[in-house]
Amino acid sequence: MQVGIGLPNTISGADRDLLINWARQADEGPFSILSVLDRLVYDSYDPLTVLAAAAVMTRRIRLATTIVISPLRNTALLAKEAAGIDVLSGGRLTLGLAVGARPDDYTAAGVDYSIRGKRLTEQLAALRAQWEDEAFGPRPVQPNGPELLVGGGSDQTFARMVRYADGYVHSGGPPKTFVRAAEKARAAWLDAGRPGQPRLWAMGYYALGSEAAEAGANYLRHYYAFTGSFAEKIAAGLLTTPQAIAQFIRGYADAGCDELVLFPTVPELSQLERLAEVVGH
Repeated sequence: MQVGIGLPNTISGADRDLLINWARQADEGPFSILSVLDRLVYDSYDPLTVLAAAAVMTRRIRLATTIVISPLRNTALLAKEAAGIDVLSGGRLTLGLAVGARPDDYTAAGVDYSIRGKRLTEQLAALRAQWEDEAFGPRPVQPNGPELLVGGGSDQTFARMVRYADGYVHSGGPPKTFVRAAEKARAAWLDAGRPGQPRLWAMGYYALGSEAAEAGANYLRHYYAFTGSFAEKIAAGLLTTPQAIAQFIRGYADAGCDELVLFPTVPELSQLERLAEVVGH
């Protein structure tokens, strides 16, 4: 299993210098992936804008959205933006898509929340065709376009994955929750008769240091406030020590995860440096 790191694009207080230095330093290792989150009605940077900037500031690390709320976006523009990032990065983009769970994002975008699943299915069906259409250049560097992942927990998620995508991205939690989702993904893949195995990704949140722990937990409470009391459970799962992170990584590796992305919850470059020390050992 490989371990990636998230960019702090959804954390209030993250400025230009932090995002630039974060991307450049992440590219130096030991991380495999540099990923972003997505939210519209929030104090955050657009994930595709940030990845486009990271594409020209990095050379080695893969870039990913885990996830982008694609039904909020026009499909043709999404395809073109993704193709552009793939070209600017030299073919390093993984595009994770999901419907999201916040109605206010859909209201702000003027998109019907009730048909978000239908829109995602239509987008997945259209993306590769758009990438192959020379009239909509640039053509992605990667054959057949960027790697596609689908996020979510419904049965429809796994049906979309096996029909249109290369794998599945799990939204977080302890490794035991990933095990159940991975079993569903592998079973759907097998039932569909697709060769090989689906790519399996997951994510978690961390804040290293005694002062960072409470700030990180508060960020998660605020970011997931729309879930009600469940936000407290998410905050309680914050990884706050090197030992907790190492155990979390081992648990996901044993569960068969291919890529684990750890997202910061405090907008300080020292958080990247501390995580690099843990992952590098």
